[in-house]
Amino acid sequence: MNRIAEHPILGIPEKGKLVSFTLDGKEMQGYEGEPVAAALKAAGILKHRETSKLHLPRGIFCAIGRCTDCVMVVDGIPNTRTCVTPLKQGMKVQTQYGCSAEKKW
Repeated sequence: MNRIAEHPILGIPEKGKLVSFTLDGKEMQGYEGEPVAAALKAAGILKHRETSKLHLPRGIFCAIGRCTDCVMVVDGIPNTRTCVTPLKQGMKVQTQYGCSAEKKW
C-alpha cells in the first residue's frame, strides 16, 4: 500500500470522505484532509515539480513543509507545499515547472 500511515508532524491521519481532485487535468481521488502529497503518493505519483535550470524531477523529501521539493501549483497558486496542504474536493493540482505550471523549455 502506498498510503502514508503516519506523518511526522501531522500524526496519524484521520480518513475523511473520499473526494475527487485533478492532477494536470486527470481526475484522481484521495481522502479529504489528508496532505495532497499523501494522496498523490497513494496514487503512485512521485513527481511534483521540475527544477527550472536542470529540469530534474522533485517530490516528497522532508514531508514537514520545510523544504520546497514537493511544491506544486494548487488552485492556481504556485509554490504550494503539498506535504502540509490538506486535500479538498475539487482541488486543481498541477505539476510545477520552475515557478509555474507552464513548461517554458
